[in-house]
Amino acid sequence: MKTKLSEKSFRGKVFETVKKIPRGKTLTYKTVAEKAGSPKAYRAVGNILHGNYDPAIPCHRVVRSDGNPGGWNRGKRKKAELLKKEKL
Repeated sequence: MKTKLSEKSFRGKVFETVKKIPRGKTLTYKTVAEKAGSPKAYRAVGNILHGNYDPAIPCHRVVRSDGNPGGWNRGKRKKAELLKKEKL
């Protein structure tokens, strides 16, 4: 299912922000929340991204503030593998 990126809602802004993260780079959930206009909504960012299956939105590039990859709807191990592969 494709996600509408043109939404002006917080959800849409989160997707727009995450879509712009380049290969080999990451942002924290908090940074995504800040860029989407709600700095304290980092948990909401996680919930929004958990439901995303659109490959155009690289949710695996969003990590926890402590550097831990955190969760991903396709599994933590797969997320860590993708991040490692992209940083090469």
